[in-house]
Amino acid sequence: MMIMSAADSTFFTLNEVGTAIWQAADGATPLAEIIENSICSEFDVSACEALTDAEQFVKELADHGILRISEHPIPDAAPCPAVTA
Repeated sequence: MMIMSAADSTFFTLNEVGTAIWQAADGATPLAEIIENSICSEFDVSACEALTDAEQFVKELADHGILRISEHPIPDAAPCPAVTA
């Protein structure tokens, strides 16, 4: 999957794990839950390692305005995917 930042036109080519995180990022599901349900169950990786990598991944996307990171669920009106931390 490829995604592009509307803010700075940066392209990201997502691998299978990145795609799974992107598709699960609904603004209501905590990142740790996404990792547990979508990543650890599908890929051979520990929850700790996967969460550390996922946090770095979503931070990079957030830095480019592709998604928002929030401590609380984000209302459905969010203009882009979001991951709760």
